[in-house]
Amino acid sequence: RYGKAQEKETRGNDGTGASQIRERAAPGRECSVKKSEGLSRRKGSPSARDWAEAIEGLRPEHDLDLLLELKGMARSTFYYHTKRLGQPDGYEAVRKRIRAIYDKHHGRYGYRRITAQLRNEGLEINHKTVQKLMGQMSLKAKRKKQHYRSYKGELGKIAPNVLDRDFKATAPNQKWTTDVTQVKIKDRKIYLSPILDMFNGEVVSYAISTSPDLKMVMTMLDRAFKKRNIQGNLIFHSDQGWHYQHKRYQKALEDRYITQSMSRKGNCLDNAMMENFFGLMKNELLYLQEWDSIDQFKTALRKYIRYYNNDRIKLRLKGKSPVQYRALFQSKAS
Repeated sequence: RYGKAQEKETRGNDGTGASQIRERAAPGRECSVKKSEGLSRRKGSPSARDWAEAIEGLRPEHDLDLLLELKGMARSTFYYHTKRLGQPDGYEAVRKRIRAIYDKHHGRYGYRRITAQLRNEGLEINHKTVQKLMGQMSLKAKRKKQHYRSYKGELGKIAPNVLDRDFKATAPNQKWTTDVTQVKIKDRKIYLSPILDMFNGEVVSYAISTSPDLKMVMTMLDRAFKKRNIQGNLIFHSDQGWHYQHKRYQKALEDRYITQSMSRKGNCLDNAMMENFFGLMKNELLYLQEWDSIDQFKTALRKYIRYYNNDRIKLRLKGKSPVQYRALFQSKAS
């Protein structure tokens, strides 16, 4: 808005100057308000460079002096930033690495994980900068959720919730969790039954089946015990699915002195680590493309689990993959 001094300066003898200024300022003020609202919807406050770019875009239709007055920006500040709008911002090499990391992981990494990977490569960069650059490049991960429930009532012995949402483990094989998820491909269903180590989120073992039967769960369990020598000192958590109430399953745990733990009925937060893994697998694999067949997806799923264990870094693991983090722990312990 023009001030009183400016109105007096421009006012003619006929007294029409003030009304002319108000008429002239109104469209500029409306555009300034719209630009302000648009910039405010972004994350973080708009910078002087952002405002200079916005004003430059309005110049063909509105008087520059008026726009600068409405914003309260000095002419020298405006020209300082507009002079640099067309110049490189120094992040071209970073953009190329961001794109390479994003593509390598098939769009599975968001800005936090890409920041961690860049730092692993020796590039110290702020996560907000990576977020801004990814926004400019229109790179972001998809998010979707889908659940399968195996609860069929109390068919056997229900174990207490020993875990009680304490997902922290200080060493491998202290706390495991398991569950079953369903995937539908071309009107056919398959089921994934994995065991996750809460220490590092590693998939200890898994089984894939076209039927969510007891054989699938027992196969997963046998594979885990062949890989890890478990004799007590392990809490094994699950929901109240019928598989985990079965005598054969519970006997297999008892034979190795494993403490069984179960979520409360219908409470998925009690098994949040496994729910998180299933969400990641579906976001980072299942929903990324159309699948031609069950066999095609099963092959990709096995590759994904190898990738998840060996290559996919986790922020809570200090930028290491689950296998890398376990190896680092074991090297320090030996």
